[in-house]
Amino acid sequence: MRPTQLDPLFAPVSSLPGIGPRTARQLAVLLGTGVEREPHVIDLLLHLPTSVIDRRARPGIAVAPEGEIVTLEVRVDGHQAPPRSSRAPYRIRVHDDSGELTLVFFRAHTAWLEKTLPVGADLVVSGRIEWFNGQPQMVHPDHIVAAEDADDLPLVEPVYPLTQGLSGKTLQKAMTAALDLVPDLDEWLDPALRQQHGWPSFRQALLALHHPDPERPWSAVTPELERLAFDEFLASQLALALVRRKLRQTKGIARVFSGGLKAKILAALPYALTAGQAAAVAEIEADLSEPVRMLRLLQGDVGAGKTIVALLAVAAAVEAGTQAVMMAPTEILARQHHASLAPLCEAAGIRAAVLTGKDGARYRRETREALAAGELDLVIGTHALFQGDVAFHNLGLAVVDEQHRFGVHQRLSLSAKGDGVDMLVMTATPIPRTLVLTYFGDMDVSRLTEKPAGRQEITTVTVPSERMDEVVDRLHRALDEGRKAYWVCPLVEESEKSDLAAAEERFEALRQVFGDRVALVHGRLSSEEKSAAMTAFKDGEKRLLVATTVIEVGVDVPDATIMVIEHAERFGLSQLHQLRGRVGRGAEASTCLLLYKSPIGEVARARLAIMRETNDGFRIAEEDLRLRGEGEILGTRQSGTPGFKIARADEHASLLDMARDDAKLVLETDGDLTGKRGPALRSLLYLFSRDEAIRLLRAG
Repeated sequence: MRPTQLDPLFAPVSSLPGIGPRTARQLAVLLGTGVEREPHVIDLLLHLPTSVIDRRARPGIAVAPEGEIVTLEVRVDGHQAPPRSSRAPYRIRVHDDSGELTLVFFRAHTAWLEKTLPVGADLVVSGRIEWFNGQPQMVHPDHIVAAEDADDLPLVEPVYPLTQGLSGKTLQKAMTAALDLVPDLDEWLDPALRQQHGWPSFRQALLALHHPDPERPWSAVTPELERLAFDEFLASQLALALVRRKLRQTKGIARVFSGGLKAKILAALPYALTAGQAAAVAEIEADLSEPVRMLRLLQGDVGAGKTIVALLAVAAAVEAGTQAVMMAPTEILARQHHASLAPLCEAAGIRAAVLTGKDGARYRRETREALAAGELDLVIGTHALFQGDVAFHNLGLAVVDEQHRFGVHQRLSLSAKGDGVDMLVMTATPIPRTLVLTYFGDMDVSRLTEKPAGRQEITTVTVPSERMDEVVDRLHRALDEGRKAYWVCPLVEESEKSDLAAAEERFEALRQVFGDRVALVHGRLSSEEKSAAMTAFKDGEKRLLVATTVIEVGVDVPDATIMVIEHAERFGLSQLHQLRGRVGRGAEASTCLLLYKSPIGEVARARLAIMRETNDGFRIAEEDLRLRGEGEILGTRQSGTPGFKIARADEHASLLDMARDDAKLVLETDGDLTGKRGPALRSLLYLFSRDEAIRLLRAG
């Protein structure tokens, strides 16, 4: 049960003054709660300002600097209303001792202006000074108050990120009401730690950040912000530690296997394992041999050979008498895993099948029956495999591909599908160390850093889109020589047409040049259509595959050697790296062409430069973190993995280590959260939406 003390903070935002259903929906967009639920008051309070407006400058009209925000004491001289049908603005002339100024209002309400700014009134106005036709003016002042109410004017005003249709004033009003609801909560921080850093209480930190002190310079690094960032990290690390303990406590089974199946798979492989692959397999086998559940993250760059490591883990589990499941994020990838692993499974005598939502009803029923009867050793499918009633005869190992699309609660639900299920999760997005600790602190980590033998380096070139004709000519020569290429169409900005329309347009244009050698793949095709296009490309019937980013993950055509990415400036670094990894998979030298539309911004320029400089996914991930923050690298914006509202892995890395140590200490000394800090720490988990972990405490 959530502590009753927190009830005011979990009231819906529509309970605040000025927040109706429409504004509540806008806040849901702004605060990222989605359409599933209306934001709570605490969601609003954790939406912090990013800067402040200082209204303390009172220079007088004559010396007010252009473009600056100033506060002026003025007297109203006269109103100049526009003609009735005109679109001209409403103008009000005012003056002070030093000069004259015009206040300008577009689409004005005449009655309101006459009432608020009557001729002869002494007022205080605050806003930005502009010059027009040699005269100073202030368009739509931010604040207008009577001279006797000057004390009501905020001298230092916080500036919040907003969303379309939501005004700063509406948000400010709601925030002021929300702050009044914050209770004095029991302290969950270790007293010595809090004292050492000079951190205020949770309530004091919120009040100080939302009501900045006029005498203190605004800074992104303050004791108040540090306090809340540490709170968020502590909630996250404590939740991960509780999940880890729960999964570790659920009895594991020591798997017994001789390595016979592994030997058959290695004999059927056309190459030897890299040192990194061999080390990862050894770590996994050691985990499986222990009577403790395995929970391991396998990180490997694009093409580092994670799938073979996963298959060798499956071989150990099957040899120990259990079944295995391999889950992929997309149907294309699930089918591809099955196609590439089937010959190796056959060589080892592992009975494998693929199961996705798009299979025929009869095939699905028969596969599920075989799975429940123990007639299948390995099933490969999408994450949907675990939603609902798919039953196993004896599930022992779950392999989850593309971990960042698969959250903690799904990891937990897996444990219900078998006895002491061991888990191996894989990601092809190299994740910087700080983010591994932040998001996957409940896991052991294996890293594959080398490419398998025979993989080629990829030459990356940036080309302005004005030279597209040259790119098409060069592509023509390459296809005539029998080579294969991808052409990836851009992520489309919302104001434009859809990415599907962009892909179809490019497909038609390229078909004019290359005829029937071009295929098209996008997300709205049925799985049969996608599969047919991919097969035609793989078999060489088609030589150029035009695609949206549906091909980002896991498409494997070893003889494709050219990748063209259109509007590369719109993509994030890790996505560019993933797309580039679709080539360079065979023995031929490969090229990646990044087409960009000038002019491009500094961040996009930096991204393209990094892509030219390196093929090292781990370095690219570190740069990506520096350039755009952790949420986007992990896909948390879309996937529901809990991102961070306040803490930044790059700015607050030292706090993360401290939070992890503290969470570890809490679990060692007060594992049920019933001791001195325990109840307050439970409140912390609720406040930062990590309360799933509290259910684990109740479940024992």
